[in-house]
Formats: sequence, structure tokens, C-alpha cells
Amino acid sequence: MSEKGHDHDHDHDHAHDEIAESGGPGYYEIMETAVRELLVAKGLIGADEIRRQIEVLDSRTPALGSRVVARAWTDPAFKARLLANGRSACEELGISFYDDTQLIALENTEKVHNLIVCTLCSCYPRPLLGLPPDWYKLKPYRARAVSEPRAVLAEFGTQIPDDVEIRVSDSTAMVRFLVVPKRPEGTDGYNEEQLAALVTRDSMIGVIPATAPDARSAP
Repeated sequence: MSEKGHDHDHDHDHAHDEIAESGGPGYYEIMETAVRELLVAKGLIGADEIRRQIEVLDSRTPALGSRVVARAWTDPAFKARLLANGRSACEELGISFYDDTQLIALENTEKVHNLIVCTLCSCYPRPLLGLPPDWYKLKPYRARAVSEPRAVLAEFGTQIPDDVEIRVSDSTAMVRFLVVPKRPEGTDGYNEEQLAALVTRDSMIGVIPATAPDARSAP
């Protein structure tokens, strides 16, 4: 969905819900705990199975997604495959998916900036980025990312020019998204490892750009 599909005037003075953690377990966290404990009590799943799955989840970090983006920046053929089928392209790099979700890679360009959200809960490309940040799961972000994406991005310090379209993609139980941020200027001589260091979790969600290179660390 595009921000152009939302008629939202910002010249008003009503208060916005701050994108910040409110403290205490949320509804879905409480439900997850209750369902997990019930499944264990009924003998439908073992505590060891849960532990092993948690270990798999804990092993996933944004560094995996950073590798994917860095490869896309340096290999046009790989980028084309990534944009055509995100999951299979990631599997080329040895990144396994432990569920049946599909991955759609969204490329930021001079004319389009992508932002991902899950309006219903907290669906997120965990095989690539690990656990989502707390703010991603909170209602203010989930609601406002759709209704006023420019204001949300501004709160993260990201100013998008008026002539750049913001596209908000809503994750689902079966479809997840990965933002491929624009490659920073001044990185022509960087190798994949150096480029990956510029790709942060938040840039792959779309709330900030990739990190600009520090002149002191340039090759």
C-alpha cells in the first residue's frame, strides 16, 4: 500500500501515540505463554522441543540479512534473483528457513522508499533478522506506519523528500518482507564484508537508511 492511498493532513494538533515500549507483557505475549504452557501440560509438545526451537531463533541475527543486502549491492544477478524470489535467493547463501513463509525483497530507489509493518501482530522476517525490536510489535507503530508513515520515519530521524513515494508493506503469517536499502555513496571500493557492516536491522525494516561510511574506515 502507498501513503498516497491515505488522506491524512498533518497540519493539526492532535496528539500522536509515541512509538515506545509501554512496559509489562502485551496481549500476544500473555497468550503465547498460556498456549505454550497448555500444550506442554497436555503432552502435545515437549519442553525440549520448545528449547531447541528457541535456540534456533536465538541463533538468527540481523547479520544474516546484512549479508544478503551486501551481496545484492555487489552482484546484480543475485539482486535480480532476490527481488524475484527472496527465499530461494537467501537459500543460495546457506540461510535456511524453518517455516513455510515466503520472503519478498523490496528495493529502495531514488523514487521509492519501502517500510514494513505487521498491522495485526508482529510478523517479521525472523530467519534473516532474528527477533523483532520491541517498538515493531507495539500498537502505535503498527497503526501509524500505515496512516502517517512520513511522521513515523521522521521520529526515527529519517526525512523522505516529498517527491519520493513511501510504500508500506503489511506482513502476514505467510508473507514477510525485507527492505533492501539504497547503497550509500562513497562505497565503490568496499567489499561485501565492509558493506554488510553498513546494513543495520532498522534499515532492513525501512525506518532508517543504511549507515553512511566513515571516511576514516574507507578502504
